[in-house]
Amino acid sequence: MSFWAVTFLEYWKRKNATLAHHWDCMDYQEDEERPRPEFAAMAPQMEQNPVTGVKEPYFPERDRLSRILTGSMVIVIMLCVVMIFLVSVIMYRGIVSMMMYHTGNSILMTQAGNIANISSSMVNLVLILLMSQVYTSLAEKLTRWEMHRTQSLHEDAFTFKVFIFQFVNFYSSPFYVAFFKGRFVGYPGEYGKLMGMRNEDCGPGGCLIELAQQLFIIMVGKQIVSNVQEFLVPKVKSWRQRRQLAKVRGTQILEEPQRWEEDYELIECEGLFEEYLEMVIQFGFITIFVAAFPLAPLFALLNNWVEIRLDAQKFVCEYRRPVAERAQHIGVWFLILEALSQLSVIVNAFLIAFTSDFLPRLLYQYEYDSQLEGYLNFSLSYSPHSYVAANHTLCRYKAFRDEDGKYTLFYWKLLAVRLGFIIAFEHVVFFSLRCIDWMVPDIPESVEIKVKRERYLAKKALADNQEVLLTVSPSSSSPGQSAAQCACVGVVQLKPALSICVVVVSRCCGCVTVLWLCHGVVVVSLCCGCVMTWLYHSVVLAVV
Repeated sequence: MSFWAVTFLEYWKRKNATLAHHWDCMDYQEDEERPRPEFAAMAPQMEQNPVTGVKEPYFPERDRLSRILTGSMVIVIMLCVVMIFLVSVIMYRGIVSMMMYHTGNSILMTQAGNIANISSSMVNLVLILLMSQVYTSLAEKLTRWEMHRTQSLHEDAFTFKVFIFQFVNFYSSPFYVAFFKGRFVGYPGEYGKLMGMRNEDCGPGGCLIELAQQLFIIMVGKQIVSNVQEFLVPKVKSWRQRRQLAKVRGTQILEEPQRWEEDYELIECEGLFEEYLEMVIQFGFITIFVAAFPLAPLFALLNNWVEIRLDAQKFVCEYRRPVAERAQHIGVWFLILEALSQLSVIVNAFLIAFTSDFLPRLLYQYEYDSQLEGYLNFSLSYSPHSYVAANHTLCRYKAFRDEDGKYTLFYWKLLAVRLGFIIAFEHVVFFSLRCIDWMVPDIPESVEIKVKRERYLAKKALADNQEVLLTVSPSSSSPGQSAAQCACVGVVQLKPALSICVVVVSRCCGCVTVLWLCHGVVVVSLCCGCVMTWLYHSVVLAVV
């Protein structure tokens, strides 16, 4: 799955480059973005933009930094709340297990662990979904308060806040079961305790089975809830909006409504943030914990098939057409996906080494018996003499300890093997991932050739018209002349119906402009005030 994740991201880079070139956004820079309307309305002062030279709303960087630090403290507090809920779920699991054991029912006593695990996972899922709604609204207010200049910076800050919280919110419980549950149990006579209760131990099948159960409930449960919400919520909102508009209209309009009126009755598009977030959380489930839950990719595939149809129905039939915005890539989402793919290698290495029985069995085969005869008896230790001397029954527990409760030599050998496996696994996988990254170019060769061709034609157009440009005199005419005052020289068609390279000489002022035109561009000559509006090969001159 780590190889698949990196390969997927590499081919997404190629797809991203193709789309950016197709829509003429490869050279789109943040400096071209206008300030957000909310930023412009709430900015305390105006200052000259050092790039464009135009005065625009300005918010001091020091004040923004102080607000970002304050928002970070709020994030830390919310993460602590998530940890409190996690401890509450752990205590709930222990209380339910004790209640099942005290019922005296043989069936409940036998299945006490499974009942406690499944019910606690459902409770955890409910808490996760509730906290997600609360924190998303809180993060939106914090990001708006931080006063980011452009929409891209605003969205990146908001996305980062929400993802950090959602990462801890969704993955804290699986991380606890995978790496902490059963590690601090102790041994008979010296049990580890938390707030007066014995620390949790894994079931007879090990923590990997419990981890798979929890991942199934959280991942599949979230997918079901999200799909139900995506199907019902737009329909409810659309029904409410039509009802409100019907009350406003009353009986004033009797004729059949126009098409644009029907479109206006649709609900406003809320953007793609929730869609991205859902896919990124799902990407984490199928890459980080795939060693414990190999069926995760299958459930993700089934969910995505349903999700595509629901989103198509939602965006086509329920939402208004969204306003298109230029973007060179998917922003901070790609960095998050790359971080998850790198983290998945480390987490899966630790899952295989410390949570599964793969390495203990392998070491036992190497040192004792290749057929694993007697392994189960070998993995169980006897209770210490001091525990039996205190009138307790002799018992056995899963650990590699001697009769005094100390770790055996096999335990330390196993620990060295585990650490060595992690180092070797990570180095081999990361080296393979770097090879994939090196072998797959980020930009397809066809797109790279098109970009080089466009740059060559632009330079060639300038060189071919150099003589015309040198003969233009700045004082040859005045700004108020007719449309014939501007000469459009060297029009080169580069991509059909997408963009054109145009070299323009203004005869009224002598300024030279080289344009990449996509549908329509307005150019203002600052020296004389001429406004040149271009639409493909059409040239119109006006004076302001």
